[in-house]
Amino acid sequence: MIAIMQGRLLPPVENRIQCFPRGRWQEEFPRAARAGLEAIEWIYDQYGADVNPIATDDGSSEILQLSERYGVQVRSLCADYFMDWPLVRARPYELDDRAQALVRLLGTCASLGIERLVLPFVDASRIDTEAELNQVAGLLRDLTPVLEANKVELHLETSLPPARFANLLSLIAHPMVRVNYDAGNSASLGYAPRSEFTAYGEHVGSVHIKDRVLGGSTVPLGQGDADLEELFASLAAVRYAGDFVLQVARGTPGTEVEWAIKNREFVAKQLLTHGWPWT
Repeated sequence: MIAIMQGRLLPPVENRIQCFPRGRWQEEFPRAARAGLEAIEWIYDQYGADVNPIATDDGSSEILQLSERYGVQVRSLCADYFMDWPLVRARPYELDDRAQALVRLLGTCASLGIERLVLPFVDASRIDTEAELNQVAGLLRDLTPVLEANKVELHLETSLPPARFANLLSLIAHPMVRVNYDAGNSASLGYAPRSEFTAYGEHVGSVHIKDRVLGGSTVPLGQGDADLEELFASLAAVRYAGDFVLQVARGTPGTEVEWAIKNREFVAKQLLTHGWPWT
């Protein structure tokens, strides 16, 4: 299904390109329905942590009611919280606290029927050294019983080159730890979809659709260096069966629904061109 990142159906908050939309999150359910989108990828970040409804029973109940009313699911959660409190380059007691925060968040996902948690290891939370890679692998390997108990997959979004990302996955070696493929981030880093899918294509469990220029920022779809034709061909080759989450550059404030429709149609055209649904 085609989904959208939370906040993209509202004007930016405090000029942030992505954050939990404090105060207006309820409005996105009817807007997503108007845009023909089937799901919202929820955001849990430091900025909105104190008011995020997933943290309370009443808030969770309201999410479920809105989801049912408008036919817009919440199937995934983007844990940007760990951009501010990364699971690398921290003292042992800090890592323990953050790992426990991740455990609690996985439990919250389970209670809401959220099927996957996207865990970012990019920018401030990137994995640099082999020691960091091994430390992250050990931490996540220790968490796999929690994934199994909650029936929530962990999808890793990293800036690692293809071979190193494949190595990280092999060190964890669990089917519930998968890849979140971010088209824009890969383009910015100069990674080609063909080489990435050769390394770990069978492990791709979710896709963020966006475009970026090489070494630069997010731009509208088709205006950057993301090889989207090759991406969709690669997805077809592995018979990818997950969601496509629009995380595209923002349009003109006030036209979010129309912009979402345009981007949804872009993705739908690519899928049709490449023979979706794949058999």
